Amino acid sequence: VQIVESGGGSVQAGGSLRLSCAPSGFPYDDYVIGWFRQAPGKEREGVCCRSSDGRTHFEDYAKGRFAISKGNAKNTFYLQMTRLKPEDTAIYYCAALLGSCAELAAFGSWGQGTQVTVTP
Repeated sequence: VQIVESGGGSVQAGGSLRLSCAPSGFPYDDYVIGWFRQAPGKEREGVCCRSSDGRTHFEDYAKGRFAISKGNAKNTFYLQMTRLKPEDTAIYYCAALLGSCAELAAFGSWGQGTQVTVTP
């Protein structure tokens, strides 16, 4: 399994960024996909998860600001982040798993991570 990430960058507070994630190598398409982030000096935390049936779950801080969508290209997913805040600054990691969102952090395949920096 391979997870290829892209996107990220630097933006001023209030701005938007879009991250993309392209998993490949799964024998079936019914995998879950999610994003995690790790800020400097902090532990990794979950951001959101999308089940194979399209249901999504967002952590409280992401609700109303972040959204997951599936791209037209096969196996491409996007995390659209809006109204970004300086505290959103972190390395964002995409992960995918043939399993459940609850299992994703422990057993998922991970991308290389992409830096998101939000300046005041």
